[in-house]
Amino acid sequence: MRISTAQMFNQTTTNVMKSQSATSKIMEQLASGKKVSTAGDDPVAAIGIDNLKQQGAVVDQFIKNIDYASNRLAVSESKIGNAENVVESMREQMLRSVNGTLSDADRQTIADEMRGSLEELLSIANSKDESGNSLFAGFKTNTEPFAFDNNGKVVYSGDSGIRDSVVASGVTVGSNIPGDSVFMNAANAIGDYSVNYSSTQQGKFSVESAKITDPTLPVTGNYTFDFVDNGAGGLDVNVTDSAGTVTTIPNFDATQPLTVDGIELQLKGTPQAGDSFELAPEQNSNIFDTLNSAIALLEDGSKLNSPQGQAEMAQLLNNVSSGQEQMATSRSVAGNSLKSLENYTSTHKEEQLVNQSALSLLEDLDYAEAITEFEKQQMSLNAVSSVFSKVGSMSLFDYL
Repeated sequence: MRISTAQMFNQTTTNVMKSQSATSKIMEQLASGKKVSTAGDDPVAAIGIDNLKQQGAVVDQFIKNIDYASNRLAVSESKIGNAENVVESMREQMLRSVNGTLSDADRQTIADEMRGSLEELLSIANSKDESGNSLFAGFKTNTEPFAFDNNGKVVYSGDSGIRDSVVASGVTVGSNIPGDSVFMNAANAIGDYSVNYSSTQQGKFSVESAKITDPTLPVTGNYTFDFVDNGAGGLDVNVTDSAGTVTTIPNFDATQPLTVDGIELQLKGTPQAGDSFELAPEQNSNIFDTLNSAIALLEDGSKLNSPQGQAEMAQLLNNVSSGQEQMATSRSVAGNSLKSLENYTSTHKEEQLVNQSALSLLEDLDYAEAITEFEKQQMSLNAVSSVFSKVGSMSLFDYL
């Protein structure tokens, strides 16, 4: 078979170009460290690499969300812990104030200290994060949530919103604790009513509980309880509802609960004839108003030495304890959320390691194998080039 010079040149050139291309490709792989750079390198592997990278991006976003939520919750938990310390200190001052040996000046000093602590508590409740957003305002992060109104009552300007962070597929975790759930909506310690004691109270008693046992019976509004001498050495109780209807409960026994209109009361102590108190509907209390009322009581001269003042202080101490329980519950919610976020972080970190390992198997270059292949291609290219050079220089005239 006769082979023309042109055919020989074309075939040899093609082989050289193929060898050069293969060598160049291996050099690119060695430079990048990747054996699959485009889908043309390995279509099946390229699909797997693309899926793993997408999954990795989703996991990375989950971890970013977790970091954001963890930072806010950690700060919130710390602030609630600080608030608990302040309230506990104020509660101890309230207990110290009931010492009968203290003078009005001594109690005023305690009241002044508590006033400063109350401002500190308000400052904690209005804390902001590193971006200037209020921690305890719910969705209204640009609002200062707590402030005193003109009547000396604390009002909450935030809302109950919980900002959820997506931390896993189909899983969200709240990244904030609303301020009303921390400071405002503590359960009334004695039940469904608050008690207003009369300034003329002589007997040493207080209401330990006032709970609605039948919601269909109580008359809307306040109830007044008057203790009257029944003429037989005991007391009757005249109960007047907001409509003016009077119900008489004969032979009052302090060891037994009082029941009227579906309301059950338990008293502690011994009332006297002429004593009275009023019930006002109130299912919740807030720690600010409770502490503010305690300060006002301390500032009211020797009132704390009276039966009325002692009964009021007992009620306020119970509500402080209820407020502390509310803050402790909110702090535990933050702590449990942080623990949950830690678990999800560990899961995502493990998932990242698995993904990276699988991605490496599909994408990363085996340098030993690549270098060996590079040497083979270099030898092949050199051989082809050498043969082509020698054959190309041969001529029939050399043999004539």
